[in-house]
Amino acid sequence: MCRNIKTLFNFEPPATEDEIHASAIQFVRKLSGFNRPSQANEAAFDRAVAEVSAAARKLLSSLHTHAPTRDREVEAEKAKERSRQRFG
Repeated sequence: MCRNIKTLFNFEPPATEDEIHASAIQFVRKLSGFNRPSQANEAAFDRAVAEVSAAARKLLSSLHTHAPTRDREVEAEKAKERSRQRFG
């Protein structure tokens, strides 16, 4: 599951709300062990996703770097190449 959490900082264009939310879902899934929570746990799961999303948003907005921004397409191509080398 954690492989699906992507780096969101220092990209142009900046991370979208959907990307932040998707990362929060993956994080909460990993912590809870639930791919989908039961009805009894759904409210707690959704609340955790909202709280993690808010924390991620706050973190991303407060980080600073002098490094040049990264291009999403270039990074995606690098990941594909690593995958080709790893899995053939």
